[in-house]
Amino acid sequence: MNYDVIIIGSGPGGYVAAIRASQLGLKTAIVERESLGGICLNWGCIPTKALLKSAQVFEYINHSADYGITTAGADVDFAAVIKRSRGVADGMSKGVQFLMKKNKIDVIMGTGKVKPGNKVEVKGADGTTQEHTAKNIIVATGGRSKELPSVKQDGKKIIGYRQAMVLPELPKSMLVVGSGAIGVEFAYFYATMGTKVTVVEFLDNIVPVEDEDISKQLLRSFKKVGIEVMTSSSVESVDTSGSGCKVQVKTASGMQTIECDIVLSAAGVVANIENLGLEETGIKTEKGKVVVDEFYNTTVKGYYAIGDIVSGQALAHVASAEGIICVEKIAGHSPEPLDYNNIPGCTYCTPEIASVGYTEKAAKAAGYELKIGKFPFSASGKASAAGAKDGFVKLIFDAKYGELLGAHMIGFNVTEMIAEIVVARKLETTGHEIIKSVHPHPTMSEAIMEAAADAYGEVIHL
Repeated sequence: MNYDVIIIGSGPGGYVAAIRASQLGLKTAIVERESLGGICLNWGCIPTKALLKSAQVFEYINHSADYGITTAGADVDFAAVIKRSRGVADGMSKGVQFLMKKNKIDVIMGTGKVKPGNKVEVKGADGTTQEHTAKNIIVATGGRSKELPSVKQDGKKIIGYRQAMVLPELPKSMLVVGSGAIGVEFAYFYATMGTKVTVVEFLDNIVPVEDEDISKQLLRSFKKVGIEVMTSSSVESVDTSGSGCKVQVKTASGMQTIECDIVLSAAGVVANIENLGLEETGIKTEKGKVVVDEFYNTTVKGYYAIGDIVSGQALAHVASAEGIICVEKIAGHSPEPLDYNNIPGCTYCTPEIASVGYTEKAAKAAGYELKIGKFPFSASGKASAAGAKDGFVKLIFDAKYGELLGAHMIGFNVTEMIAEIVVARKLETTGHEIIKSVHPHPTMSEAIMEAAADAYGEVIHL
């Protein structure tokens, strides 16, 4: 069939782009080889948050005496925890199916491949192929767990994030390779469930993309709950010949052998750009990513790419924003290019992490003179009442003009607070405007106003 737009991949980039294209009157189809919603919805963002919620509930029960509640001993039904997570993901995938029907988008199940002449070849599960044409083809095939040469995944003892979501039983011990969002979220989940967890990070700090103050706070919080953290360390080899794993870890002080049941490789994500017909179609790639302009045009007219396969943050909300901008430009609108320096990042371990904009180190490197304000949740009435005093809000301002350069938060529910900062930065809000914006009391969000006040010597509650 002939379409205005065909999208390969139905993750948060692909399905959102499809809906927006349909809204704009474009005849649209989407190609998916597995489940609507892609990795994020089925094997990433959504089911992991369901697992983390179970961990938080278990943690609350175990600390209920802190709130004046006495409970009998709680046990983890690990299979039920996994089942709930899968149920949440399945429900969300059905929701995307509904949205496809509602917006009259054709869903073509199979593996898509671009071909010259504005064509897409789709190979079905039964091996049959069909060909479709479209004026515009968007590739949104996402990413997968990155494999390290020294940590080859076998899906049983050495696993990626996908297997980590459906383990048949709770392991007694686990070593997590990498301390980005995926690594620390699973580290928190399994440690809370009762697994002895060790995190190995190659760089000097855990969650290395975050501000260094955030990294130090998370390290303290993790040590408090018994998670062992090894920074400036690397996994050199894993021996799986026995009943478990023997992991050789290179540290500053020499080699160490760590024994565990499971090794989780969480060393990042690699783009799915193989076997897509990119080379045959003449679409340029560079360093494992598809080369695009600010409106996601590839080097071949009529072909576009969005999401994890292009440069930029590999985040669901980034892919969605890129998809919307891409199809609005296709439809003849005049969207603004995406500001990649105003993209919030969220990590859902406990305590949560949320950040946007410059870190202190990056702001100094960019030549800014800074005013920095910090407000600890230990001074927050709402945090004290909630029993969640770990963490802080840190705001970074340009001393000359008052521009809000960056925000870094760690603590209870901060992933729900960061959007205020994103909007403030979009509107070019200054520090004084935040201070004079009355925040409700008692809330965690007051810490944003207080941190801004601290930067300008006006903080009240410190």
